[in-house]
Formats: sequence, C-alpha cells, structure tokens
Amino acid sequence: MRFSHKDRRLSGIVVPLSAIRCDASPGSGEFPDLARIGDLAAAWGYDLVQLLPVNDSGAQNSPYFALSAFALHPIYLRIGDLPELAAADSLRAEAEALIARFAGEDRVPHEALLAAKLELLRKIWAASTKGGKARTPLLAELGKWIEGNPWVKSYAAFVALKAKYGELPWWEWPANRDPSPADIEALWADAALGPELRFHAWLQMRATGQFRAAAEYLAEKGIALMGDIPILMNKDSADVWARRRFFRLDLSAGAPPDMYSSLGQNWGFPIYDWAALEAEGYGFWIERLAEADKYYSCYRIDHVLGFFRIWSLSDREHWGALGRFVPDRPILRHELEALGYGPERIRWLSKPHLPTWRLVQAAGESAAKGAASVALDRIGDEELFLFKDSIKGERDIEALPMLSPAARDCLLGAWRDRTLFEFEEGSFLPTWDYRSSSSWQTLAEGERAGLESLFARKRAEAEATWADMGRRLLGVLSKAVPMLPCAEDLGSVPDCVPRVLEELGILGLRVFRWTRRWAEAGQPFVPMADYPELSVACASVHDSSSLREWWESEAERESVWAFAQASLARDIGPVPSRLDPDHVEILLELIARSSSRFAAYPIQDLLAMSDSLRPEDPKVERINVPGTVGAGNWSYRVPATVDAILKDKKLAARAKSLVKARDPSDAAKRGSGKKAR
Repeated sequence: MRFSHKDRRLSGIVVPLSAIRCDASPGSGEFPDLARIGDLAAAWGYDLVQLLPVNDSGAQNSPYFALSAFALHPIYLRIGDLPELAAADSLRAEAEALIARFAGEDRVPHEALLAAKLELLRKIWAASTKGGKARTPLLAELGKWIEGNPWVKSYAAFVALKAKYGELPWWEWPANRDPSPADIEALWADAALGPELRFHAWLQMRATGQFRAAAEYLAEKGIALMGDIPILMNKDSADVWARRRFFRLDLSAGAPPDMYSSLGQNWGFPIYDWAALEAEGYGFWIERLAEADKYYSCYRIDHVLGFFRIWSLSDREHWGALGRFVPDRPILRHELEALGYGPERIRWLSKPHLPTWRLVQAAGESAAKGAASVALDRIGDEELFLFKDSIKGERDIEALPMLSPAARDCLLGAWRDRTLFEFEEGSFLPTWDYRSSSSWQTLAEGERAGLESLFARKRAEAEATWADMGRRLLGVLSKAVPMLPCAEDLGSVPDCVPRVLEELGILGLRVFRWTRRWAEAGQPFVPMADYPELSVACASVHDSSSLREWWESEAERESVWAFAQASLARDIGPVPSRLDPDHVEILLELIARSSSRFAAYPIQDLLAMSDSLRPEDPKVERINVPGTVGAGNWSYRVPATVDAILKDKKLAARAKSLVKARDPSDAAKRGSGKKAR
C-alpha cells in the first residue's frame, strides 16, 4: 500500500498482534483485532500502528523464527469469522468453548492455543470438503487462490513433511531434503499427502483474507500500518529448504560482543548469498516485499546493518565472539610479512596458545592432563599447547568427552584468545577483543602501532565496501514497492549507514535511552530537537525493558530527569524513584517533542499512564529478553481489552496530549506546562 502521510509527523502505537486482548479472541490477538486497535488509535488521534512480524513460526513463539517469509501464522486466524463454519454449524459451540478456555490467560499460551486451534480447524476443513474434490466449491476457490500465491506450494509441502517426520529439521529428514520444483509439484499430486497440503493452503487463504480486511479498515481510517520484515530466515524454514541457492549454510549470523553480551550472539540463521540473489534480480526479496505490500504502507527493516555487512560465524562456533563481517577486507599473509612477521610469529598471533600452568590453575592437574590429551597438541618440549586440528570451533570443545566444567571453560576461553582470526588460509582479520588477547600483550609498542595502522586502513576499505553494498541492496528494495521503508539500525553502526539511509530516504531508529553522544564526556543525551527528521523515535523496543522497568532497574535517573526538565523548559518536580502515570507522560512527551517523523509508543508504555490499567510489576511488561529462552518471552498480553482501554478517559487525555506535543506550532507553549503531580 502506498504511504499517504508524506512529510507529516505521526504518532503511533506499537503492539504485537498476539498481545491484543478482545472478547472474541481466545488467549491471543487475532487479525480482526487489528481493526479494534485502529479504533483505539483513531480515538486518541494517532495515525500509525506498528506490528511485530506475523509470519508462521509454528510452535516456536518468537516471531523472528519463522517457517516462511510469506505465510501468516494460523494462530491469528479467527475461527468464528470463517465462512466454512456456517457449513459446519455443529462446530460453532467448540469455537465458542475455545474462546472461553483461553480468554482469561495472563500470558499468551502459544503452544497449547495453537494445538487447540489447529485441531478445531482440521474438523472444520474436513466438514467443508466432504463430497470429493470435483463437487466442492471450496476446493475450486482454493485452487484459484493458490495460482495467485505460488509461494504457498513449497510452504505447505514443507510444514506437511515436517509434521510427517516428527517436527525434525529438514536436514534430518529421511527423504525430501533437497527438493526441486518438480518434486514439490509431485507432493501436491500425491494422493496421501495432497489433502494435507491443501489444508495448510486453506489456512493461508483465510488468514490473508482476514489480515487484508483489517489492514484496509485501518487505511480507510487514515491510519498507516507498519509491518516488520526480519532480514534473516530461520534455517529450518520452507524458504531455505526450497531455495537453498540463496543461502550460505556454512555461516550463521549473529552479533559481536557488546555491553549486553560479552561473548556476542549466534542467532543460528544462515546468511544470504547475495551474489546468487543478484544473479536472479533479488527476486526473493522483491517477492517478500510485494507480499507485505498487500497489508502495510510502511515497514521496519529488521537489522538493516545486515544489508551493509553481517557478523558471521562458522557453524562450529556456539557464541558470537569469534566471527567476522561479511563482506570485509581481510589482511593477507604477505601484508603481515611486510610488517616483519614470520610464520611462527603469525601463528602466535592467529592460533590460540595455551600454557600448561593456565590449564592446571583452572582445572587442577588431573583434569588438565585429561583435557590436554583430547584437545591439545604440545609444541615440542615446551609447556605450551595448540589445539588439535580436529578442533574447529567451540561446539567441538563442548562435545569433548570426560571434561570437567572448569577444564571446558578454560579451553573455551583459550580458543577465543587470539589477536588475529584466520578465517581462510592466508586471510586474517583482527578479533573483536584483540587488545585483550594474550598475544597482543606480548607485542612491543611499535609492533602494536604497526598492526593498528594496518587494521585502520582495512577498516576504511571495508567501510567503502559496506557503503556500496548497502546502497545497492537497499536501493533496489526501496524502489520495489510503494511502502515507506524504516530501518532498525541499532548496534555497532558503521559511519556509512546513516549516510546511506539518508541518501535513500529511509527512516532510522532512535531509542531515547541509547541516543547519546557516546564519544563526549559524560555521554550526554542527544537533544530531542537534534533527532533527524528521517527517524522513528521511541522510549523502548521489544528487545528492551519497558520504560518503567528501565527507570527502576537501569536508568541514570538524575541525568535523565535533568535532561527532561531542560528539554521541556518547565519545572517537572523532583526525581522520582518510581514512575507514576504523570512521570510516564513527562518522559513520553520527550519522544513526542523529537524532530523525528514518527513517534512510536509501545502499548505498555502508553498504558503505564493509566492508574488502573498498568500492572503493579513492570517486569511483566517486557516482551523479550534477547539471548534467553523462557516462558516470559514473546507471551506478553495487554492487561485489558481494547474496549476497556477506550473507556479510560484519563488515559485518553494523556495519549492525546502526546499527539498535541508533536505539533511544532505547540513549541511556544512548552514553558507553561504543568508540574508532575
């Protein structure tokens, strides 16, 4: 859909579809509930609704582990709105019982709800397709829909086979691991499997219909709908299974070490083979955006940095520390030799060396001997070891038998302890924490200076490569559809990224707590007026704590409150230890006052302005804690129905005040505002 709010400052509600609570929804929001969020936005004067991904992720509740880049999650399908339920009226009572069974859940019961829904949907499908293929109008309708949505053929085949093979990943299937287009067509013609494939296609036909109707309802109200397009694909997905030529399965994407994860992250997603995609005109990505364009008028490009360069790890690594950016400009062996490094010195810098004393100190003499025997080779007669050639990564160390935990931890630490990472024969890059490596500590000051100069030159060359790649890829995608692109550009951001995004008119992301002048003394917050117009401003995101939890557990309260008072140019009272609704409104007003095109408010932060709708414990407002697996992740539900939220007049007044603050003409009134009550 074309974005129709050009050059206007918008205010938006950010909500996972699963979190919406309505009387007609059992335990999770559903596609028709999006219309009620549109009603809420309209009542408050908001003109943007932003969703997290809604792709089918199966029983896995993270929306970023999708089984398909195209298929919608059947958990969001409203059974009560299916036309087939009229032909299976005896099942309507079961549909109503399903709502009653799950409606009171405080968190989304993803796996149980999905299983119950699919069981009932199978009954409806069976009742609706009695009488054979030739006599069933539904199958004729479905056949026509499939012709217009060819992606569903590989998706339906994939999920049907995955169920047949006990939900194993495709690379562990006993057959059908490497399908051709003809193989997929044969599965559709198979008498035993064909009906199952059509069942999954029917789910998609009805899901796309419900989602499209809700999206059009918002568009008619003048509300922009923003989708979320994850850059990476789950390795165990229909797209990787059927279009393997576009992916590099030998490398997985992740993130280097940072303040939140000292070992970095390994996401387990394969990286793209961009040369293969380019050879076919980036058709896979253009298809993805064309599908999203059926519903959204703007979209969030998840991890946009990956279009410039992506942190990539060997499939033998567990964590994200020992990786490299792809593409990059490696240091070649002859360049090290030109600095005076011979073979032994290069080995010293690039191969982890483990002295006996360190292993004994960590694990004890007996455990050290056992670990050395299975993992290490002694260097001559020295009390110094190298890893055996059979050890290719952290997973190999973790799989070694009879290692004590202390010995295993010591070996893993030693494996990462190097100045240079030789990712291919004769091609090197500095490790992320090379200055902390044992070999770096042994270098003379002049040697360090020489290497630092080489590293800086290679980084500058890499920056030019990244800029060219990002400009080329994003340039193609931004012109492919009329949707307005927005970018999630958090993390270790190369200097070229904001320049290229600005060139292409792509909005970046500004999260208040992290939008600071990090290189300056005291790391002050960037003034709200200095936020770029091509940006989306917000107080929190789905991978962070909510505004209230951040304030209570993480924020530098004194400096934040002083910044807020100076920015709003009025007395806002003393620094609070906890945020009451007035305090929340003050901090959200900062977001409203930004110069960003969009001010996007997570629904948890908006509800925190209500005395009656906010939960007592702000920890339950969190959507996801990255790098963790737990029942609390991706299960957040809004604590009240949309109807109940609409009845909160005081909350409505606060929400409307944020819209008013977006109006630049209101700037003159800033000094006459109210104190915190």
